[in-house]
Amino acid sequence: MPTSPGSFCWIELNTPDQNAAKAFYGGLFGWTSSDVPTCPGEFYTMFRLDGKDVGAAERQRPVTHWSLYVAVDSADESAKLAEEAGGKVLAGPLDAGEAGRMAVIQDPTGAVICVWQAKNNAGFDVTGVHGAFCWADLNTPDATTAMAFYSKLFGWTTDSSKDGSGYLHLKNGESYIGGVPPGCPGHPNWTIYIQTDDCVASADKAKELGATLYMAPMKMEGVGTMAVVADPQGAVFSLFQLENHL
Repeated sequence: MPTSPGSFCWIELNTPDQNAAKAFYGGLFGWTSSDVPTCPGEFYTMFRLDGKDVGAAERQRPVTHWSLYVAVDSADESAKLAEEAGGKVLAGPLDAGEAGRMAVIQDPTGAVICVWQAKNNAGFDVTGVHGAFCWADLNTPDATTAMAFYSKLFGWTTDSSKDGSGYLHLKNGESYIGGVPPGCPGHPNWTIYIQTDDCVASADKAKELGATLYMAPMKMEGVGTMAVVADPQGAVFSLFQLENHL
């Protein structure tokens, strides 16, 4: 599916056990998987939902996490701009075969995000349905510094939540793509959201499959229901059910 610059375009699980991840996410969301050899003893796992690409996994130690990618016109120019805006380039820019070109960037508050310049692979084939990516939150104690950085890098803007909570809605152009919760302690990070038709049922299923439930399903009036989960290897993500979903 076409992805405009500044939009989230891919999620990638960094895990010590890809086979365990395939079993967990397959059981939870119905994802199927296929492995692409990368070097002796290593492979890249593609996750699919009804035959459509929704994410991937690769083996990595010691930190288990989901990586979030943003579409850009040029990974090289984005990396240069990130450094000029006060961030750090942790890896790249480098080619990912014929799929595209990428870089790993750390914002000035410490949160890490990836940029993706598509060649043969634009990223997601589907979003915003049960079992697919739908949102992302930036958790940082310094939203002002972080948003000044991302505004320069991607052109993002923010709207304040009307409920007085202090939550900032991220916009790429006219599209709402994510948010910044207020006053987040701990190490800055990005959290991905996977949409579900039934947050309570998905949270219960995740626990049955060996996950840790960090936040039980919580209803947000006028928005939906969410839960925070860590898969059996420790990668954290959120579940989200739209309030008006029947």
